[in-house]
Amino acid sequence: MKISVETTIAASISEVWRAYTTPEDIMQWNAASEDWHTTAATVDLRVGGAFCSRMEAKDGSSGFDFEGTYAKIVTQELIEYSFGDRTAQVIFIESSKGVVVQVTFDGELENSVELQRDGWQSILNNFKRHVENSSG
Repeated sequence: MKISVETTIAASISEVWRAYTTPEDIMQWNAASEDWHTTAATVDLRVGGAFCSRMEAKDGSSGFDFEGTYAKIVTQELIEYSFGDRTAQVIFIESSKGVVVQVTFDGELENSVELQRDGWQSILNNFKRHVENSSG
């Protein structure tokens, strides 16, 4: 089952791409809620390269590594990656209103589609705020 989320960011494609693929930026936006944060991030942005974001509850009660391998990269257009036995695709589309970012990922069985979509959308909304507040 594929699940998709999307946002439009009022910034240039170069700003959006940089913020999505730079560890320092990822640590600023990669959280689904205010009580979580990303404490470390690594990016080897090439086909076969690995990425890892350490996500932790701010109260220290739990954490996990969101990690995977890049499968396809088209600079400023597309990132495809695998994480565990699942895959995701991120598409960047320039429009008159900015850059549309669409993320489509394989859902998992432990949580409802709505919960998964809401979590990924929340992260994407944080990404939008980060880029728009950092640009211009």
